Amino acid sequence: MSLIPIGVGICILACAAAGIGMGFATAKAVESVARQPEASGKISSTLLLGLAITESTAIYGFVTALIMLFSQ
Repeated sequence: MSLIPIGVGICILACAAAGIGMGFATAKAVESVARQPEASGKISSTLLLGLAITESTAIYGFVTALIMLFSQ
C-alpha cells in the first residue's frame, strides 16, 4: 500500500488552508479600512504583501502534490 495519496491529500489541505487564511485576512483588512479610511494605503500594502506570501505557500503545496502524484 502506497502512502503517496495521503501525502498528496496533506499538500492539498495546505492549499485549502491558505485559501481560508487569505479570506480571513481580506475580511479583516476590509473591516480595518471601514474603521479607519485614512489608513487604507498602509493597510492595502500590508495586505498585499501578506497575501503574496500566503499564495506562495499554496503554490508550493500544489506543486509538491503534483510532483508526488505524477512521480510514481
